[in-house]
Amino acid sequence: MLNRIRSWRERGWTAVDAATYAQAWQRFGGSVATHPLVIEQLAEVAGIPVRYLAWEQGGEVQAAIPTWGRHLALSKQVLKAHGKKGVFDMGNAEFILPAATGADVPLRHVGRYLSALNQNCFSTLQEQAESLAMARMPEELSKKFRYNQRRELRLLEEAGGVVRPVSEFTSAELGAMYCDLFLRRWEFPATGAERMAEVIERLRSLLIGSVVFLNDAPIAIQLVYRVEAPEWISVEYVNGGVDPQTREFSPGSVLSFLNTQSAWEDARARNKPLRFSFGRSDRDYKDRWCNPVPVFQV
Repeated sequence: MLNRIRSWRERGWTAVDAATYAQAWQRFGGSVATHPLVIEQLAEVAGIPVRYLAWEQGGEVQAAIPTWGRHLALSKQVLKAHGKKGVFDMGNAEFILPAATGADVPLRHVGRYLSALNQNCFSTLQEQAESLAMARMPEELSKKFRYNQRRELRLLEEAGGVVRPVSEFTSAELGAMYCDLFLRRWEFPATGAERMAEVIERLRSLLIGSVVFLNDAPIAIQLVYRVEAPEWISVEYVNGGVDPQTREFSPGSVLSFLNTQSAWEDARARNKPLRFSFGRSDRDYKDRWCNPVPVFQV
């Protein structure tokens, strides 16, 4: 029975290896959450093997997907079913599956937060009630807003604040700072806290951003991952931590400003659009930084 269900779900699709999936990603593009390295490393952390599938036409791959059973890989439902809930955190990341524009192939695996870029790639997508928060271009932020961000940065620096790139720290140091500041901000442990340093180390080549210090102590950090696709840059802001005792300096806001501005500069230097996702549009502060964009599900 299970085999019959799988054969129905996979009809038209062919099982392929990880290298074929990676080639499709490099050809068609994708997002942080579908990047070959992210899929491989986080599946290893979870201990759940990935089954890769490709849709071919005339001997050419038109789309490729990473799957966990009847779900797309990295599914929170699958993690929960395997007793691995919260083993890692990718937030509510944008899913851009590697597929040719206009391919219009049937996707029958369960998935959420599928990008509008995939809308004409797959014929079975349905719009979700939720939307994702996508960082606005610098020009879309008001002059007053940008002035205030620069002013907050100046006041922080005048009080002894220092901004240091994540590249200056080990994965263990970053994991410890993140888990500590997250706990202080939210008063509950970060998702994936137990293996945070390991996950950061596994995805280290994709990590970008800075850490804000005051009096030699970290006061703000964000987990931000970046990948470059052929036609765009995908950046995922997973989550962050802030020391609430330093709220007068708005270090979280300062860090959002610095991380988004540097990502825009990088994307524009490469002459590519930037998709900087703050995850689900579910908090007021995201409205200040982002535009809501529609996402889809199967």
